[in-house]
Amino acid sequence: MDFSLNMGHVPMSEVETSTPDGSESSAGQGPRLNDLPLRATSNRTARMIASQSPDGTAASVARGDATLAEELGLLIDGATTYAIYMLDPQGRVTIWNRGAERIKGWAEAEIIGRDVAVFYPADDIAAGKPEADLARAHACGRIEEESWRVRKDGSEFLAAVTITALHDEAGALRGFGKVIRDITHEKAAEAAIVRREHHLRSILNTVPDAMIVMNENGIVASFSAAAELVFGYAASEVVGQNVAMLMPQVDARDHDAHLRKYRHTGERHVIGNVRLERAMRKGGETFPIELAVGEASIGGERIFTGFIRDLTNRHATERRLKELQSELVHVSRVSAMGTMASTLAHEINQPLTAIANYLEATRAMLGDSDDPVLADVAEALELAAAQSLRAGTIVRRLRAFVDGGDTGFRDERLDLLVEEATSLGLLGAHEAGITVTRQVAPGDVMVLVDRIQIQQVLVNLIRNAIQSMACSPCKVLTIATAPEREGCMQITVADTGTGIDTAVRARLFEAFATTKEDGMGLGLSICRTIVEAHGGRIWAEGVASGGTAFHFTVPLAPLPEGETHD
Repeated sequence: MDFSLNMGHVPMSEVETSTPDGSESSAGQGPRLNDLPLRATSNRTARMIASQSPDGTAASVARGDATLAEELGLLIDGATTYAIYMLDPQGRVTIWNRGAERIKGWAEAEIIGRDVAVFYPADDIAAGKPEADLARAHACGRIEEESWRVRKDGSEFLAAVTITALHDEAGALRGFGKVIRDITHEKAAEAAIVRREHHLRSILNTVPDAMIVMNENGIVASFSAAAELVFGYAASEVVGQNVAMLMPQVDARDHDAHLRKYRHTGERHVIGNVRLERAMRKGGETFPIELAVGEASIGGERIFTGFIRDLTNRHATERRLKELQSELVHVSRVSAMGTMASTLAHEINQPLTAIANYLEATRAMLGDSDDPVLADVAEALELAAAQSLRAGTIVRRLRAFVDGGDTGFRDERLDLLVEEATSLGLLGAHEAGITVTRQVAPGDVMVLVDRIQIQQVLVNLIRNAIQSMACSPCKVLTIATAPEREGCMQITVADTGTGIDTAVRARLFEAFATTKEDGMGLGLSICRTIVEAHGGRIWAEGVASGGTAFHFTVPLAPLPEGETHD
């Protein structure tokens, strides 16, 4: 560019410029801009000025050239936030603007002719960076970077640096133009913003509530990590989509209408309130939430931020608390029944003993008689006395069981144990038209049980089976034993009655659960307690042909060393 610049207010008659070979020449007319790289543009401008001059003389061109140079000098000096200066091909300063004085601290008179390395930190100078930068600019035409620079007072600042290689019309290197901007505070501000963003993001990521940011049209702009866990979606699947995708269909249908109504009327539906709503996970599962929505305006754009708390666990805890409260009531009732059973056992045992004594006395009074009728009566009295004594024994065992006393675990023959229990439990079964089938293991099978307690379980199950078949056209009662697993025997009582509903069967052994209109629901609960005290288990199954089969297990008695159960 062929014009003159008065940079830094150096008198035109005293400015020295550098020629391409590095020698200095005095130009009485000031530093000519044909020593700068915009020669072609300047020549065109000068020709344009000359063509518009009345005489079109060289003097007119010179006057226009000087005017343009002065205006450009004023323009460049006015850019005080930028250090704008030029270097000759060897890297020495040739032009220096006021912004360079302000940013770097050197006056024009101090810096003209100095090597560019003076602006670099010592480490960069040692590494040869000043020369490398100019070489890269020469090779590439232009380089931009952010790096540290040094002021006159030795302080360093972070600079945005642009270095441009300048060539004449023939393509020869005329020097370098440099533009420097101090970005230290700008970068510090950016770093502070980044730190605040990271801090805010870390807070939001640790908040257990899900956070969703959306625009005024309901399009999701942000989806927090907690939201990903709650809804099962990745953020990439939700951002850019309508937030209605996270709602059940009935709510999603009305959501956009609520937003439109709010934009036009300001009438709020959810915004600004905490409400209990329902949301939908990725798999389609709906769940209860607590929703709070806030509104903000940023740059004229309205955004909404929703905080969602998943109430699934809270509701589950509340339900469990109610169940525990209900169970506590049952436990207190069972405890009261236990106390009452202990008292009743004590009171009933005395009249049972008296009954047995009266029966035995009556039998003794009859003596031996040849009369067949009296003989039958005597036999009946003996059986009645035996059963009275047996009932007393059961009551005493029950009282010991409730009181937590010794319940008398012994090795017992399984066949005899079952036979004694069925003889009591089947009273009246023949008259009711019930057919009894027994499939009991041979007599050498020994189990370790409290005989009275296990017989109590068997009698309870047999009596329940008889009652269940009262209205059944087919009345078959099956009592069977079989190995269940190593070390255990299984005892089964199956009927052909009306059966038990699956839902009822699931809680059949809970206290106060009963299918009888006049039942208390304690019999099977006591049976389960007895069986589990023996280390076994009790359960019920439906029978394919109709009816129910109750099974429970008892442990086999230990065998002498060296022997095994078949």
